[in-house]
Amino acid sequence: MIKKRASPTVCENRRVIQIPAVFKPLLHLKKRIKLFYGGRAGGKSYAFADCLLIKARMQKLFIVCLREIQNSIKDSVHKLLCDRIQAHRLSDYRVSNLKIENLITGSTFIFKGLRDQDGDKIKSLEGADIAWIEEAQRISAKSWEILEPTIRKKDSEIWISMNRETPTDPIWVALADQDESYVFKQKVNYTDNPFCPKEMIELALRCKEKNAADYAHIWLGEPKAGGDEKLIPAVYVREAQERGKSATGGESLPNESSETPLIIGLDIARFGDDATVFCFRAGQKCTFEVYRKKSTVETAHLAVHYLQTLHPTRLFLDIGGMGAGVYDLLIEQGFVAVVRGINFGEKARLSDRYANKRAEMWDSVRLFLTESNTAVLPPDSALYDDLCAVNKSYDRNGRLLLEDKASLKRRLGRSTDWGDALALTFAAPISESGSEREKQSISLEELFQNHSSKGKW
Repeated sequence: MIKKRASPTVCENRRVIQIPAVFKPLLHLKKRIKLFYGGRAGGKSYAFADCLLIKARMQKLFIVCLREIQNSIKDSVHKLLCDRIQAHRLSDYRVSNLKIENLITGSTFIFKGLRDQDGDKIKSLEGADIAWIEEAQRISAKSWEILEPTIRKKDSEIWISMNRETPTDPIWVALADQDESYVFKQKVNYTDNPFCPKEMIELALRCKEKNAADYAHIWLGEPKAGGDEKLIPAVYVREAQERGKSATGGESLPNESSETPLIIGLDIARFGDDATVFCFRAGQKCTFEVYRKKSTVETAHLAVHYLQTLHPTRLFLDIGGMGAGVYDLLIEQGFVAVVRGINFGEKARLSDRYANKRAEMWDSVRLFLTESNTAVLPPDSALYDDLCAVNKSYDRNGRLLLEDKASLKRRLGRSTDWGDALALTFAAPISESGSEREKQSISLEELFQNHSSKGKW
């Protein structure tokens, strides 16, 4: 029986091992890959070890415990498993220097460093029932490419525990956007761990007071904020998403009866692995709807639905690739007064400051997050990664220039569909009254100055 905070699991000798309820999927969910990530003191390693020890007592399993580099057994989770065996007084396990065996079921644990595995050595892992990758943020892309197809026994699983380092950790890039039928993802922090020591909680709170960015990375498991090359500091994205967590009805679409102008940004998928994303921004609140594998006609029908039901002041859409066809269909449907097609490479309104329209729109997102202190974003990891990933530079005229999309996709593992949809809502200023007339002369600075007094942008 799973309790709200911790679930007791009864083993053959009536030992009771309590597992935080958030880790229930490790024991009961059938999924090819189970990815648990988060910050310090979330209890991931203890829970993984305990769950594996429980499962290995229930049936014969071959379990491989992996990390990128293992110079000796001391570098592995061997000691952790031994400590948990001793803590729970599990007398049916036999421990040696290289492996751990269950004397009743015949289950075996072995320990390997992936970087040391050549083509022949890795064949020994083919019969694994469960592969546990600890500290997966350190796994190289090459190691993952070799390992994933190797663990191929029927009903085998790959368990992954990690504290994310950067938005481009190879294993995160490989799995974050995979279909939910293949990968189960769960974020776990110290706030989800009912057994987190009081001393650790106090350390976390002191860190939060001293340095919000360090707290976000160390204790909330968010990737490290970039340096000066990053356009948008991660701490502002996190704060906006924290407001989104606590906002009432944060996942609902904006109310069409609101006096605040509703702006829709539509980023349309160009390739099969990209997503079509609608961003709905009303004042300081943003919500999103995501679709995959939609044709031009299907995307246009979705846009028509939102135009007719929400009556936005403006819908901006990217007319690159499939977007041009969607734009034409919407114009044919009579939405010429509301719909605007945007080319990310076109000239910026403030062309003395921005190298192109894309840089101008994304910098407006930066201002939206850093200057208002009231922006509300949904707490979605894909949105967080998009907004924190983009690098900036300057051209020879001193104008803001962003990392090109192809380079960004290679580094992130996918397109920044969420971030581009949000950026499109800033494609052109909209009058505070929500009328159809655009203010052609107003600057970005004036928009945010006006917001503080009237709150209509």
